[in-house]
Amino acid sequence: KFIAVPPTARAQKYKDIEPIVKMEEVNGMELVKKFAEEMENMLGRKMKSVKRMAEAAEDADFYHEYNATLEFDYYNSMMINTVDEDGNNVELGGEFALEENEHFNNLPVNTQQSVIQVPTNVYNKDPDILNGVYMSEALNEVFVSNFDKDPTLTWQYFGSSTGFFRLYPGIQWTPDENGVVTFDARNRNWYIQAATSPKDIIIVVDTSGSMKGLRLTIAKHTINTILDTLGENDFVNVIAYSDYVQYVEPCFKGTLVQADLDNREHFKLLVEGLHVKGEGKVKKAMKEAFRILNEVRGAFCGSLCNQAIMLITDGAMEDFQQVFEEFNWPEHVYTCLCGSGLYLCAPLSSGYYTHISTLADVQENVMEYLHVLSRPMVINHDHDIIWTEAYMDSVLFNTQAQSLLLMTSVAMPVFSKKEETLSHGILLGVVGTDVPLKELMRLAPRYKLGVHGYAFLNTNNGYILSHPDLRPLYKEGKKLKPKPNYNSVDLSEVEWEDTEDTLRTAMVKGETGTLSLDVRATVDKGRRVVFLKNEYFYTTINETPFSLGLVLTRGHGKFIFTGNISVEEGVSSLLSAVLIFSRTYCETDIDPHHRKLTQLQAVVRYLTGKEPDLQCDEVLLRQTLFDAVVTAPMEAYWTAILLNESGIDDGVETAFMGSRSGLMRMFRYVGAEKRAAKKFLSASDKDNLFTLDHFPVWYRRAAENRPGRFLYYVPKEDMRGKHLTYTHTSQHLAAYINAYKQISLYDYQAMCKVNPHSASSARPLLSTQMSDHHVRHAKVQLFKPSKKSKGDILQPCDTEYPSFVYEPSIKETNSVIKCGRCQKVFVIQQIPDSNLLLMVVQADCDCSRFILNSSSHNASVKCDRMKSQKIRRRPESCHAYHPQIRGFLPTAAICMSNLRPQTSCRDDDRLASANNVT
Repeated sequence: KFIAVPPTARAQKYKDIEPIVKMEEVNGMELVKKFAEEMENMLGRKMKSVKRMAEAAEDADFYHEYNATLEFDYYNSMMINTVDEDGNNVELGGEFALEENEHFNNLPVNTQQSVIQVPTNVYNKDPDILNGVYMSEALNEVFVSNFDKDPTLTWQYFGSSTGFFRLYPGIQWTPDENGVVTFDARNRNWYIQAATSPKDIIIVVDTSGSMKGLRLTIAKHTINTILDTLGENDFVNVIAYSDYVQYVEPCFKGTLVQADLDNREHFKLLVEGLHVKGEGKVKKAMKEAFRILNEVRGAFCGSLCNQAIMLITDGAMEDFQQVFEEFNWPEHVYTCLCGSGLYLCAPLSSGYYTHISTLADVQENVMEYLHVLSRPMVINHDHDIIWTEAYMDSVLFNTQAQSLLLMTSVAMPVFSKKEETLSHGILLGVVGTDVPLKELMRLAPRYKLGVHGYAFLNTNNGYILSHPDLRPLYKEGKKLKPKPNYNSVDLSEVEWEDTEDTLRTAMVKGETGTLSLDVRATVDKGRRVVFLKNEYFYTTINETPFSLGLVLTRGHGKFIFTGNISVEEGVSSLLSAVLIFSRTYCETDIDPHHRKLTQLQAVVRYLTGKEPDLQCDEVLLRQTLFDAVVTAPMEAYWTAILLNESGIDDGVETAFMGSRSGLMRMFRYVGAEKRAAKKFLSASDKDNLFTLDHFPVWYRRAAENRPGRFLYYVPKEDMRGKHLTYTHTSQHLAAYINAYKQISLYDYQAMCKVNPHSASSARPLLSTQMSDHHVRHAKVQLFKPSKKSKGDILQPCDTEYPSFVYEPSIKETNSVIKCGRCQKVFVIQQIPDSNLLLMVVQADCDCSRFILNSSSHNASVKCDRMKSQKIRRRPESCHAYHPQIRGFLPTAAICMSNLRPQTSCRDDDRLASANNVT
């Protein structure tokens, strides 16, 4: 149990100490602009690094002559440091020095050399691979130089269009449990977004009887692969056809939806359930697809850039030239995955098409459509720099390097500059680097914003990039897993008090301004609510699609208390006490010589001039030194209590105090062997410590207490995602909470069971203490959660749950609960100067069960949310036309089926050659 109380100002009058301290008002607008400028500078350095990489790769290709018989050994990330049975290095392996590096999350890396990763389905000694790897060796020098210029850089890389991936610093790649490397840089968001402009895609799939068996399996895999090539700037829908046209998601009938992660995963689940029957009527499906594209463009919806239809079939049994003429083809991009017959391919007057006969063919052939769509950009040499939405690096996740999980990437396309191939529009690949969002948010530290203040980032689409209330992971058993919709959480779903979307709209438009809101903020992982008056300040981050928001709370966030203390006095106070340093005061992971220093050691060495090159936050250090000096008398006070004859009260194990700067003083009254709170204030007990982006729960709650009033706080197991509400309000529940006011709270990131089993039995209580702030603790004590059955599946859901806040005017209440043939009496009484209530309940009467259930929105609400077209800021560039390419863009056709030779759909090579399609 924690007992916390806010400090009072009675110790000394302000005017007596005014010469050495001062109260400063925080200017939120100046602060948000300052943070945004610092972020712009940081991200600008990343963009310069990427530009240097792109220039080096293009120059290297320009001077490289393709050699079909090239023999070249390189460091393959799967083979390095591996020997055969005779102890010799395996082919493409060799000795490769690796050393754990704190900057790269303690992974073993080589900061002098990059490595090559090749997916299992790509031959690692193919002539195209060998020539590309040999050519891109020039990037090694650029990688090292970039890292020297900007030590905050993390991973740098080049994803080649031929399939290999050059990564710096070099690491040893770990295959999955099946010994397979499925990672392919070409289907990562940073590659796809850099290689193409935004696009509207309609996937049309044949589900007639002829598609049964392997064909349907290949079709489903093909759809999933296409979906994986889309991002939040793209729009999509999936139509199935046989005797009739069917939208795989009826909710999305007649429209396109944003291809964010949430919608893409939703489509995949629905596609998995497709079955075959009847005869394929492709003409109806194509009419419907063209109609949607026409209406979307006419209504200025969707991407307003490229448009494509992807047809997946084993053979079109009817000619639909009439459909093309009716919808004015080829003004639309028409990308078609077709069958083996000539019926469909015959009317094509331009295009690319290929043949998919096995599951192994899908990945390579589907990726070809990206090259078709990229040609206008490549021919014009438009080097657009793109920034991705927030995402988790799957490689780091699998290595448990989870502190760098959430990141954004900046990427840039690499083109061939050779004169003889210039008109062909050859995309060599994409270069990029990652920016961990944790590092970016260091530039907007919480200590400058007050106990309830915070900063957040969102994208041009209104999705959260970084926010303290963003919860991208959920627990399934003992494993942490990414939520299916973790990077498509809208700003309105975490700042849900912004009911008119005023804040979201302004930020998405890239505006600068301020907004005031009365909010119900949650603390203690959603279990408790505090009522705040927040001021929001927001502005755009130039040269990026991101906007920065800042929240200051009236009262605690508007003013900051500072003071002047000599370095000598401050360092002396730091070294003479048991202090907990849980924030980052000095950057120790940039220079290898500093990585062994603790934060306290780094601070002292910096302040005493022994390590002047350390990068330290001087404002935070000044505050910390001041806090160390003014709190120093607490040590003597705690010691005096211990030595006093009366001693300390039984049960008190630890005394502690915390300051806004993150400094904590602690005093132990009981030895480790006798302490009940084994984890309290330990390194793993992060909820109770000050961290880079976190004020402890006890600190936040105590700040809302009036001076002199004690706060009692009992930490509880995380119940997020298990919000239980009463479907039947019983008389005795109403009696218990008649001293409370019910407040509705919302969680738009919850995970709910598909078939929940949530009934549980009540347990009698003789007496209990309840917090006056939130009665849901009593519910945790009263009910034993049911065990999760093996068939339960967790899916994202929106939940509404009640919070019960005590009415302080009610000091005492009592009532009678009728329980069948008996009745039980209870009394609730407030404990003075605390947040506790004493509840005494008669225990000789058994009451009926409560029925609990998770509250979630119904299907229609979910449908409206998924297809809603909220205000968004489209990317500034669009490359959808080039005069060297006939029509709006070339048509691409990919044929699947091995019933006839592959040349069946390729017999007219004039179609390809006439339109520069290779």
